Amino acid sequence: KPLAIFPFLAPVTDCVEAHRVCSTDPQCEALYRGLELCAVDASVAPLGEQEASECLERQDALLAKHPSLLACKCQRGFRKEERCLRIYWRVRLLPGKEELEISPYDDSMIDSRMASLCLKAAQDCGLYEKCGALRSDYVFSCTKPIPNTSRCNQYKCHRALRRFLERVPEEYSLGVLFCPCTNTLCGERRRKTIVPSCSYQDAESLQPNCLHQQSFCRRDDLCRSRLADFLSNCQPSHLTASGCLKDSTGLCLRAYAGLIGTIMTPNYISNNSADVSLWCNCEGSGNQWQECLRLQRLFTHNSCLRESALCADCCSLFIPDLRNSISWMGSPGSLPSDPTQPPAPRPSPLVQKDKLLNSNRLPELNNDVSISSCSHFK
Repeated sequence: KPLAIFPFLAPVTDCVEAHRVCSTDPQCEALYRGLELCAVDASVAPLGEQEASECLERQDALLAKHPSLLACKCQRGFRKEERCLRIYWRVRLLPGKEELEISPYDDSMIDSRMASLCLKAAQDCGLYEKCGALRSDYVFSCTKPIPNTSRCNQYKCHRALRRFLERVPEEYSLGVLFCPCTNTLCGERRRKTIVPSCSYQDAESLQPNCLHQQSFCRRDDLCRSRLADFLSNCQPSHLTASGCLKDSTGLCLRAYAGLIGTIMTPNYISNNSADVSLWCNCEGSGNQWQECLRLQRLFTHNSCLRESALCADCCSLFIPDLRNSISWMGSPGSLPSDPTQPPAPRPSPLVQKDKLLNSNRLPELNNDVSISSCSHFK
């Protein structure tokens, strides 16, 4: 049964705030608590027909009384993000497929400073104390074996990766993930950025079925939300200059990075390309084989994602910024005076790229700086 459609929805608000308003009304709070019990039962076993019907009636009554709960969204990296996502999905107890592909995140207040020039970000991360410390934390968590085993603790590894991505400014965290490369050595370092032997691969290097992996993801509010964000913002389209249905490679790149640190963590598949994939296959999919291939191809054959992740394009479009970065690195007085503060952010090449694609104009390139310079920054 689909959610009721309300013609007059409240303006987009944070789900934590929407629930706070609901909790001041005893009837609304009782309906919400009832939905929480339904969610607990549904997590153990599929709801029976009668129980599902009662839960959906409760859901409709709640949303009719407080439609802001249906309109609410969450903020990525917000300290109450997981609580917010729990509320978001509780009022969508039995979501249809289309609802699982709608992002729960609010992009109306998106920060226009996406990722600074990725050639420089790795160095900046080392100079910025918080970035360097959090990067060391996740490397340690992803390489430390569980006592008396040779296996890592993937749960702790994923948690540390998410903490790095959520607490470090995107100018530096995304730059570390998406450095442009023109040789295999650089590609190998880029591929190993997220410590794939722990965060990406299975302990026995056995690939699970992609649909099983997706099913496990959708049982977790955070993973389900990050996947929905990716499905919403990385839909390809041949009708836009960016290759993205929403015509924004920046939104797609942020959504892709949001999957890192979940069971759906993607990564580069080789040292000599920017191709990415999930760690899964479609063996044993039966009559869902086509659906499984569709999920796989959203990573392996996605024009929107490829346009977002191809940092070589980023490099070739923004050679003037590259020249400035080379000058900055060679300057004796270029180091920040306070290592606890991030280096001054530069305009986002991703946002600039969106604007350039939309206007069909490219900046003039200076021939004295070659694209091969990208490989100097690893």
